[in-house]
Amino acid sequence: MTSNLREIKDQLLELLKQLWFSDEFVLKNTERTKRFRRDILMRLLSSAMTDDERAALYKLPDGCRMREGAKIISPENLTCGEHVWIGENAMLDASGGLEIGSHTSITVNTCVWSHTSSLSNIMMNNQPGNPYIKRKKTTIGSGCFISGVIYPGVTIGDRCIVTPLSVVTKDFPSDCIIGGNPAVVISQLDEAKIKLMQIGIGSKI
Repeated sequence: MTSNLREIKDQLLELLKQLWFSDEFVLKNTERTKRFRRDILMRLLSSAMTDDERAALYKLPDGCRMREGAKIISPENLTCGEHVWIGENAMLDASGGLEIGSHTSITVNTCVWSHTSSLSNIMMNNQPGNPYIKRKKTTIGSGCFISGVIYPGVTIGDRCIVTPLSVVTKDFPSDCIIGGNPAVVISQLDEAKIKLMQIGIGSKI
């Protein structure tokens, strides 16, 4: 190690030490901060993990993968099948209950919600634990490809494709391609459609 590199490291350590002991660096010792601190540290530590190691850290089943930047709120309320893939920066909110079937992908930057706090804002009560937060279980079936935003309380059946940038505000049955804002059924997903997709005709998803 060169003397110049050692000097830079020493300077960084000294800056960290000064910050740690300064009055500017303040931590609150409340039940809420204690609860969130563990989640924050888990996310920091998981940044050095591979996608399968990260999934195991969050106790997801065999074959699951979770990319960097993905976040699970209230993971204890998540029921997840095998071989689920969660993309970079996906947000999975399980605070109201969330179920994801096997062989489903949650794509990059997708948001899946099981609670809403919009009424808290309208009622001028935007603080933790207020009575206006509404929670509803969200369910996503097996063999799905999920993009966009999924609203709380929505149920999506098996073998569904939700196209990118879609906003899903209501339930959808199995075997369909869904898209738009608000999302609607674009087409049914039958065996003939799947065969066309296999040879590159039809859906570009």
